Amino acid sequence: MEPLISIQLFSRPPVYFPGSEMVCDYQIDAVERDQILSVEASILWYTEGKGDEDLGVHYFERRVASDSPEEDLRALRRFTTLLPNSPLTYHGDIVQVYWCARVRVFLHRGKEVAAEHPFQLGDITTPWSPHKSRS
Repeated sequence: MEPLISIQLFSRPPVYFPGSEMVCDYQIDAVERDQILSVEASILWYTEGKGDEDLGVHYFERRVASDSPEEDLRALRRFTTLLPNSPLTYHGDIVQVYWCARVRVFLHRGKEVAAEHPFQLGDITTPWSPHKSRS
């Protein structure tokens, strides 16, 4: 059985504006504590479409079991980050830009399990200004 990874973002719908704070919780279940070597949590963007695909990591956290033997890497974990100004989420005909929270769990014997929670950064259909109210 593979570990279950739960990711929760605290915005509904998951749309964020540049410079806003993102709060993310994650937890790992259905795996024994001693089977986990490390856990990586990240906020990243990637492109799909014609041409070269690109990827950028905005936030990254790696926790290793051997660094803190008393810490249970499966336990509920929260992190926060301020989101950047770009690139904004974009769904064009030629290229698309996606954002997500990703959690990767590294297990013994080289096995890796990952989960992603997509979200939108910005709204290119509505002009945005840091001086306008975002209510």
